[in-house]
Amino acid sequence: MSELIIVKPEKCVGCNACVRECPAPEANMTKQLEDGRFITMVNHDKCIACGECVKKCNHGARDFIDDTDDCISDIIKEKIIIMASPALKAVLPTKWKGVLDWFKKQGCTIFDASFGADICTWAHIRTLDQDKIGNIISQQCPAIVKYVEIYQPKLLQNLSPIHSPAACSAIYIKKYLRRNNPIAYITPCIGAKNEAKDTGLFEYNVTIKKLLEYFDRNDITIPIDTSEDYEYKFDEPQGQLGAIYSRPGGLRDNLWFHDPDINITNSEGVHKVFNEMNMYGRMPESKHPKVFDVLSCEFGCNIGPASGTKQTVFDVMATMRAIENEAKGRRKSTGIMGRGDDRLFKKFDDELRVADFLRNYKPSMPTPIPSNMQLDPIFKKMGMHTEDDRKYDCHACGYDTCRDMAIAIYRGLNTPDNCIVHAKSILLARHSALNRQNEKFEEITAECLELSDKLKENVANINENMKTIGDSTTATSERAAVVKDLLENVVSFCNDNSTMDADSVSQLTSILETTIDAFSALDDNVSITNESSETINKSINDIISLVGEINDVLVKTEDTEGILKEDISKNRQEDEE
Repeated sequence: MSELIIVKPEKCVGCNACVRECPAPEANMTKQLEDGRFITMVNHDKCIACGECVKKCNHGARDFIDDTDDCISDIIKEKIIIMASPALKAVLPTKWKGVLDWFKKQGCTIFDASFGADICTWAHIRTLDQDKIGNIISQQCPAIVKYVEIYQPKLLQNLSPIHSPAACSAIYIKKYLRRNNPIAYITPCIGAKNEAKDTGLFEYNVTIKKLLEYFDRNDITIPIDTSEDYEYKFDEPQGQLGAIYSRPGGLRDNLWFHDPDINITNSEGVHKVFNEMNMYGRMPESKHPKVFDVLSCEFGCNIGPASGTKQTVFDVMATMRAIENEAKGRRKSTGIMGRGDDRLFKKFDDELRVADFLRNYKPSMPTPIPSNMQLDPIFKKMGMHTEDDRKYDCHACGYDTCRDMAIAIYRGLNTPDNCIVHAKSILLARHSALNRQNEKFEEITAECLELSDKLKENVANINENMKTIGDSTTATSERAAVVKDLLENVVSFCNDNSTMDADSVSQLTSILETTIDAFSALDDNVSITNESSETINKSINDIISLVGEINDVLVKTEDTEGILKEDISKNRQEDEE
């Protein structure tokens, strides 16, 4: 498969909207990056290029590739044939003629794909008239064709064998007009590129959105035409009622115009048509309508994913009604023959062969669906152990059911970590572990606070005792000084008193001097004690300050712990809700 839908990983936020909108069950691959982000890439082999994910991505993470730049660069090399989709008029009601005029000025031949749609209607009517086909599913939508080929190959027997309007146009150009120039198809359809590749009938898929972007980048101004005239001077015949093929039920209305009795049911939109096609595949053939007219886009091709239109569905339908009335008017002017057949169909009968407009399809081998036994370990990895768990079906992953998610994981297209139930179970386990740690931390904090209080009390006692010691040493120092002075006076008296015995004086003086030396030493020791007391007091004050800081931190920790417990409780309640 060619790469049509592209992803810009830097813009992907992992919201799963693309998975949710996609009708192709294997087209998306979700993976987790090293930074923990989830992004969803495209599985190109399983993508049907419906473009719904491009329309619904609000983050600009998805885009598509077409052939606009290649086509325009090749115009200068050779004359390219432009096939204009009927939707061009509805998408650009005031500019469609200007767009075709611009291509014509580049030397291109302009062909109306509505004419090919008329051929498509004619081929269906003739095939149904001759009862050569059974009940059919229409195939003008490339996304429908690709879905059947990849996911419902058993429905290929019901897929209409008649080529699409675009392919019928290309066949007519190549086989009946004998033009060998490359063909570019201007369309609002991304998937038309797949049709071009699978059939080999046209070379370029030029989407309206990318074409308008090219005009903007290159400052090309397309003139506005406000007239309500839907005729144009194509280089080949302009189509008639084929011009309404791009609206819902376009093929149905064309067939009913020629045969109102045909049993036709129509369906459009990715959230409806593919489910109904699956239902169609389960029904017995006897319950099928003769024609099941289906389109991937809800409002038809006119508001396709590559249209780039700013028109509302009401604007588009009003334009299509005007186009239909104009086409009916031109049909009448050509003259109506018997039984309601007009000259255009008579021309087709005379010049064309239905066999030239038949298509073959390429079935794919469907991916096997895993058994319950194979899915059981996947469910367990998702944290789903009971049957009730496995029917959670919250759709957050993008899939309709938990089983679909499990199948995607089994096929390697997703990861259990992207399951909200799995994420919730991990979150609850972490909450439980955090609660246990918090309780232990609370115990340690309480013990620290208790020890801190005791430490403060002991430090206060030490501080008080040190103050007492300080006062005592000061008093001792003062008394020692008095005694020392007294003794010094006694020694002086003894030395000066001549009446005392010399030996006695000498002995007494010696004793007194020794006593004085002792008091001097005592005074020195008291000084050292005072100095040490000051140092101890400073240390005690530092300890008191640090204890205060520790208490402040412990109190803050206790407050934070309370807030944390409240947050955990709140988160648990939110998860349970």
